[in-house]
Amino acid sequence: MSEQIMQQAEPAVIRRTLQGRVVSDKMEKTVTVLVERTVTHPLYGKVVRRSKKYHAHVVDDSVHAGDVVVIEECRPISKSMSWRVSRVFTRSEGV
Repeated sequence: MSEQIMQQAEPAVIRRTLQGRVVSDKMEKTVTVLVERTVTHPLYGKVVRRSKKYHAHVVDDSVHAGDVVVIEECRPISKSMSWRVSRVFTRSEGV
């Protein structure tokens, strides 16, 4: 009996999450999120800011440019989109 219950239980999926700022919301159901991180230069020790843009899937059009969002990794939705917006951290005041 306990073996059947063990087989039915799904393992917990740990997904990577990133926090960034929405820089473009001009596409349908897709936003561009700019994620900035700081790294220390290996030789000089100076803290350098690095950034990368990710395309993230959003179900409804509630996310706008300037919002700070949390995105999580998911299955590939299109060629360039493997992330989805999990929640809006802060809203922009301009909208």
